[in-house]
Amino acid sequence: MKFSARRPEDPGIDLIPFIDVLLVILIFLMLTTTYNKFTELQLSLPVADADAQRDRPREIVVAVAADGRYAVNRTPLEGRSVEAVAAALRAGSSEGSVLIISADAAAPVQAVITVMDAARREGLTQLTFAAQASAALADGAR
Repeated sequence: MKFSARRPEDPGIDLIPFIDVLLVILIFLMLTTTYNKFTELQLSLPVADADAQRDRPREIVVAVAADGRYAVNRTPLEGRSVEAVAAALRAGSSEGSVLIISADAAAPVQAVITVMDAARREGLTQLTFAAQASAALADGAR
């Protein structure tokens, strides 16, 4: 009789309990996680509690209307492209100019990003946003 030698079983990792534990952890995380619904946020911007604006001799004020129109130093622009805004900034800027973006609270974010992109193209590195004082600060000053 020929008996074959029994080969020892290869030691291995049993994946079934590992997968079970991972599924339990996944279910736990899914049940305990809270999800924010950003589309339901009601925002009212901008308001800031800051001191009054100081006079700066070299400032460029870019106004952004609620419908996305632009005005650079109170001069309305015809176009709404980055190139049109950059050309207007180039004409009114000098060394060390400060760009002040005065955007309507209902202005599209893309309109403000367009102004920021035009400022970057023209090398304007000093940038700030204009905001009105909050109602609580305005009432306290009276």
